[in-house]
Order: sequence, then structure tokens, then C-alpha cells
Amino acid sequence: MDTSRIDWQALRREYKQATLSEADTPAEPFPLLLRWLEEAVHAQVPEPNAFVLATADATGQPHARVVLLKGVEPPYLYFYTNYESAKGQEIAQNPRVAATFWWEPLERQLRVEGIAEKAPPAVSDAYFARRPYGSQIGAWASPQSRPISREALEQRWATYAAQYPEGRVPRPPYWGGYRIRVERIEFWQGRPSRLHDRIVYWREGGHWHKVRLAP
Repeated sequence: MDTSRIDWQALRREYKQATLSEADTPAEPFPLLLRWLEEAVHAQVPEPNAFVLATADATGQPHARVVLLKGVEPPYLYFYTNYESAKGQEIAQNPRVAATFWWEPLERQLRVEGIAEKAPPAVSDAYFARRPYGSQIGAWASPQSRPISREALEQRWATYAAQYPEGRVPRPPYWGGYRIRVERIEFWQGRPSRLHDRIVYWREGGHWHKVRLAP
């Protein structure tokens, strides 16, 4: 494809699906967050629980990748990963993270900032037990974020599959959940003429505050 023929500056669309007023927003953000997640599921948005997780390494270099939301328990959002992965190492050095959801069919964005910490082991055990067998073995097989050949990865999977039969796979000690303690959350609703609605909440002194931001 010859991308030189694409006029990138001309690519735009008008957002006009919905509105978001202060009157539509509760005193605390989680009821609205849950409502937006449910509406994304009902609208059949592909991967409605997918979000971009941003972390920073010891030099301050940010890194971002897509992960999946696997639980909401105010004031926490949960996701799961290898603790020895790049993101796990970065969280250990700097637990401040940011998360962004984008639900294109609904013309909505959700931005979260907070502190990540490991989930309680019992929570990670319970989630791991619900994963499909292939995903359970994959957690053992993958030395996440480290160089590896495809052949070596598949051999590791076969080795662990032989070691652990279905229904008897323990959770790897280096794999489990994180929970983000939400400190700031912004609800963004696309509007015509780029006059988007932006309502931001932040927690201070144990209480939530909110304000409208200019688009």
C-alpha cells in the first residue's frame, strides 16, 4: 500500500453519539466506570475490557502495551501478568501507572491514573484456577519479555503440559495479579466540532472531587 497517497491531515470524523454532563455523573466515579464498561459489552465492542497500560522504567522512559481488565473492586482495577515481565519490573521500581480505554463505537475514552500493587495471593490463585488449560500452561512456558525462539517456546509449552495434567496446574510463583488503586479518572465523550465532554475525578483526603475540563 502506498501510504504517500494518504492525506493524514484530512482524516477526521464528527463525534455525535452521546453527551456527558455534570448532572449525568455521580459523586464518585466507579458507578459511572462500571456503567460505561457494561455499555461497551452490550454494544459488542471488540475486547471491551482491553486497555493500554503505561509504566516507566528506571530512566523515566515510558512503555505502553495493551492488557485486559479482569476485575473491578473499588477503588481497584485488576489485571494479571508475569511479575518478572518488563512491566512487572517497572512497576516494582515505580508503581505509578496510567491506563487508557478506547471504545470507538461509543466514541468514548477512559483515562485512569493510580498506584499498582500485587493482588493478594488468594485472589491470584482464584483467577488462575479459572483460566483455560492452555493459558495456564502458557503462564509456565513463557519467560515473558525475554528473547526466545518460537521453537523453544513451543517446546517449553509441551514440557509443562506433560508435567501438569489438566485440572492440576498450580499458579507459577512469578505470575499473578496487580491491582491499580485509582487516584484519578477522566471520562471523555466525543462531541461535534471537537467540543468534547471531559469530566475528571481525583481523590484527595479520602474524598472524590470532580470538574469539567476544556476539550
